[in-house]
Amino acid sequence: MRPAFAVGLVFAGCCSNVIFLELLARKHPGCGNIVTFAQFLFIAVEGFLFEADLGRKPPAIPLRYYAIMVTMFFTVSVMNNYALNLNIAMPLHMIFRSGSLIANMILGIIILKKRYSIFKYTSIALVSAGIFICTFMSAKQVTSQSSLSEKDGFQAFAWWLLGIGALTFALLMSARMGIFQETLYKQFGKHSKEALFYNHALPLPGFIFLASDIYDHVVLFNKSELYQVPVISVAMPIMWFYLLMNVVTQYVCIRGVFILTTECTSLTVTLVVTLRKFVSLIFSILYFQNPFTLWHCLGTLFVFIGTLMYTEVWKNLGTTKSQPPQDDKKD
Repeated sequence: MRPAFAVGLVFAGCCSNVIFLELLARKHPGCGNIVTFAQFLFIAVEGFLFEADLGRKPPAIPLRYYAIMVTMFFTVSVMNNYALNLNIAMPLHMIFRSGSLIANMILGIIILKKRYSIFKYTSIALVSAGIFICTFMSAKQVTSQSSLSEKDGFQAFAWWLLGIGALTFALLMSARMGIFQETLYKQFGKHSKEALFYNHALPLPGFIFLASDIYDHVVLFNKSELYQVPVISVAMPIMWFYLLMNVVTQYVCIRGVFILTTECTSLTVTLVVTLRKFVSLIFSILYFQNPFTLWHCLGTLFVFIGTLMYTEVWKNLGTTKSQPPQDDKKD
């Protein structure tokens, strides 16, 4: 029942998290820093209480290694959220982040000297083509929507290019962090809950540099209209309600993925996360009426087919049915 429960957590937590993030970003596009800070603070407090045992439990992995990992993790989180301030629509944000396979393959070849099959190279080509199509069509929309004047159009396009740059940097940094984390786990053993705590607790002092922006959004959130929270019958500013729900659903999402990684194969985890992204994307398009052309649809199809090809889901399902015990090969 644990894998089924974990899948439920991933879909419920991650999909609803995207909804509340978009509700926040639509009202205040520059709220990425306060969202990141709230998520980090919540997970750090929970980890301090239950994983670090109020600081009494020493880390299994030396803190100097966590310091490197945390620097990368903090940068990735801030850059991904900040990209929403730069004319990046939520569907493009989700599609672009699905390109993690490309970044992982590129850095795997460069750093780990890995070699892949033609099948995997083909899948990555599909993902790359899909992201390129969606990015190109979004660029056209940005310039057409900002055609009030040539100056405004150029400025909007420049901010959009900066957002694409931020997403690309975050994608490569995330892949590098994954490789670094993999080498640490091989050396010291797998301590996912501990890594989750330190990755969120150690970067908290770094938010001092973002304090003025966070404070500005605290003021803006306080001024938002009151919302009567169901069940508990408490009125609170609606932006704080959205933020609270975003933080809680982010935690549910992360916990679901953690349970999946301990109970299922990496193939299953990849499939679940990919399907979750697809559901989130479709919901975002339909519910929030985000612009989505046939070209976007084609690009999205390429991304998800390429992702499934990379996991070799059909091959694995076929070998599971036809050759139960003798397949010892690991990808």
